[in-house]
Amino acid sequence: MEALESLLQQVRACRICEEHLPLGPRPVLAASTSAKLLIVGQAPGTKVHASGIPWNDQSGKRLREWLDMDAEVFYDASKVAIVPMGFCYPGKGKSGDLPPRPECAQHWHQQLLHLLPNIKLTLLVGKYAQDFFLGKAAKPTLTETVSNWHEYLPDYMPMPHPSPLNHFWLRRNSWFEADAVPVLQQLVKDLLNRT
Repeated sequence: MEALESLLQQVRACRICEEHLPLGPRPVLAASTSAKLLIVGQAPGTKVHASGIPWNDQSGKRLREWLDMDAEVFYDASKVAIVPMGFCYPGKGKSGDLPPRPECAQHWHQQLLHLLPNIKLTLLVGKYAQDFFLGKAAKPTLTETVSNWHEYLPDYMPMPHPSPLNHFWLRRNSWFEADAVPVLQQLVKDLLNRT
């Protein structure tokens, strides 16, 4: 626990890619050695950057609905670790936010994951997380990876991003909320109820 706390302090003080961050560095993550569920998203948006609270926006609201989880459990780091691919807001791109800065995963992820020994299920939210964690096992597109979600269980659950901007994907791929989400809810419920 002490080692993780020390590492989290280092991460929160990180300035590795400061020159590339339009709003400056503000690493946002949460973790505890006892956490069983790990959520790996992309990077904080402007609302999360402002509040310093992970998934504290409309995307987070939908994610919690998909998990059938209230905010109290979601933000309990002893149960749920939240370690995005990029810890700081990366800036605006042509069609939404820029990709997560690569420095976070390169510099911090292995150190952090090493200190999370009780993780039983990792939610891979979006293509950046899926490609990083699944490597060659990831399919060429997010849709293909997510539609084959059962192949990656019990360790990983690939998911689309819950952003309101993703409503076209969700409409075209209604099977995700119809078929995958109920399984996800049961997996998470069983996992967090297990002592």
